[in-house]
Amino acid sequence: MKDKTAQQFETIMQKCISVFENKLKDYGVAWRILRIPSLTDQIYIKANRIRSIQQKGVQKVDEGIVPEFIAIVNYSVMALIQLELGVANEPDMDAETAVNLFGKYLKQSRDLMLNKNHDYGEAWRNMRISSLTDIILMKLLRIKQIENNEGKTLVSEGLDANYYDIVNYSVFALIKMLMEGEQE
Repeated sequence: MKDKTAQQFETIMQKCISVFENKLKDYGVAWRILRIPSLTDQIYIKANRIRSIQQKGVQKVDEGIVPEFIAIVNYSVMALIQLELGVANEPDMDAETAVNLFGKYLKQSRDLMLNKNHDYGEAWRNMRISSLTDIILMKLLRIKQIENNEGKTLVSEGLDANYYDIVNYSVFALIKMLMEGEQE
């Protein structure tokens, strides 16, 4: 099962990278000016929309849940890049550098997921997509609290650990929907 998960994660990673690359062609690296709380809020908007659609069972905007989970992955990776490099005052890197950094953080997410899967025995496979959404929202509320505390925690993981978890929970949801045919 571990090899299957790694392969599925890789397939989803490629989808996310493809979207990221296409957005770079459209917008460049304008996201480099976003502060961490702005990225957190953008992810929150996406996750909250997913939850709203799941609860209502209907949507009025013709963009489904899958693109929203991909956006959550991509914004979370952008946040990890911003945590490493800091916020820029203007777009400050070329597309190749951005894609390389993006790939680096997706691979680190994958490696973390594989280690956690070893310990947790792939428990996520028995979770509902709605539960994955709720956990993402909870992680975002944790991030907001850490941001309000100026990044300080007493015993908890920091911002980066929460963003990595959000990436992985989003990838799990995408695997369940795109590769295993599960519905919300």
